[in-house]
Amino acid sequence: MSMLALGLLFGAVTLLIMFSGAPIAFALGSVGVIFMYGFMPESALDTVAQNVYEEMASITLLSIPLFILKGAAIGKSRAGQDLYAALHVWMNKLPGGLGIANVFACALFAAMAGSSPATCSAIGSSGIPEMRKRGYSPGFAAGIIAAGGTLGILLPPSITMILYAVAAEQSLGRLFLAGVGPGLLLVSLFATYAVFNYQREYRQAQKAWDANGVPSALLNHDHFTLREKLEMLPRVVPFVVLLIGVMVALYGGIATPSETAGLGAILALALIAAVYRVWRLRDITPILSATLKESTMLMFIIGMSLLFSYVMSYLHISQETAAWIVAMNFSKWVLLALVLLLVIVLGFFLPPVSIILMLAPIVLPPLKAAGFDLIWFGVLMTIVMETGLIHPPVGLNIFVIKNIAPDIPLRDIIWGVMPFVGLMLLSVLLICLFPSISTALPDAIMGAVPGAQ
Repeated sequence: MSMLALGLLFGAVTLLIMFSGAPIAFALGSVGVIFMYGFMPESALDTVAQNVYEEMASITLLSIPLFILKGAAIGKSRAGQDLYAALHVWMNKLPGGLGIANVFACALFAAMAGSSPATCSAIGSSGIPEMRKRGYSPGFAAGIIAAGGTLGILLPPSITMILYAVAAEQSLGRLFLAGVGPGLLLVSLFATYAVFNYQREYRQAQKAWDANGVPSALLNHDHFTLREKLEMLPRVVPFVVLLIGVMVALYGGIATPSETAGLGAILALALIAAVYRVWRLRDITPILSATLKESTMLMFIIGMSLLFSYVMSYLHISQETAAWIVAMNFSKWVLLALVLLLVIVLGFFLPPVSIILMLAPIVLPPLKAAGFDLIWFGVLMTIVMETGLIHPPVGLNIFVIKNIAPDIPLRDIIWGVMPFVGLMLLSVLLICLFPSISTALPDAIMGAVPGAQ
């Protein structure tokens, strides 16, 4: 069989099994085993378990369950509600302050939990009812929480970035630092849109009041005394200390990424024990159970994705595809645009984990040959994959929000997130035009990489 026919068959079988409704891990593992049986030596089937184990025997991957434990500890407590409440009190005088508070709360919580759905659930359970009570439209309230949750896979520690660092064989510390600038850019864009939307909805509410006397809570303003504001600070300080402690340990050379993950998990458990009295076995059990379930699911997907990638590499499908892409002689920016478009399309159906491990062997060699910095590209790819969390037909965060606020029509949630999808794509354009948004911080702290864009 020719390499072209083999590659097309491999792709067709993959799509067929995925669209059959099989779980991602089983779908990818099945494709790997089928092609091992049909196109590799019989002895290869005897090494499936060994191959999966060897591919996963990475000290970097060890950090994933520990970061999940850290996120579960924060997510299962009242941390999200307390963080949101404190930011609301301090930002209520700003135009659109409630929306800005939601953005900042999502960013801080995402940086501690590293999970997009957990961020949506923790902040949204308080933020959405509060915004609706104060007159914001349901679609905007849902959209800003769904979009804010996507920061969970961009701001460090990010499980998605851990996987990209492994697949691309890049420095995890440099990749984490490269995500900070774009993360702050997205926070700024989301907060700016929150102000713009507030002014628009405020004008509409004022017109309705002037014309027909229709009241709106949006026209009312809360007032908090300085004492009330100061009383809320203790709700934020412990989490900021946790975040700073983890970052100092990682970038101060005190601990490796895996050790930092362990440190973060221990600090998170100590924090919820001290602040929320979550230390009894019945309180800890849901945290450990959630960690075990999510870690098992994620590691199983990773293992099967790596087996899938191993089979592609053994059969030279990934190498030949990469060589074919290079031979097309696209300009570097056309190549980048096509790759990111492919990531967007795959994001309609697949989670970021599978996209990274499936695409890395194919697209990274041509991008590297074109002169792109793979750390910089990793940030772009992460932002594009973030859009997959809030755009249909899959849009995991959309369904998390629907679960939190079942009375908001799905149509309103989708329309509410679409402006944020546009803002995220705008951030991709800005990072392409000004690469230093992503590269300046890692270059300043860890030194510039020779020959990088």
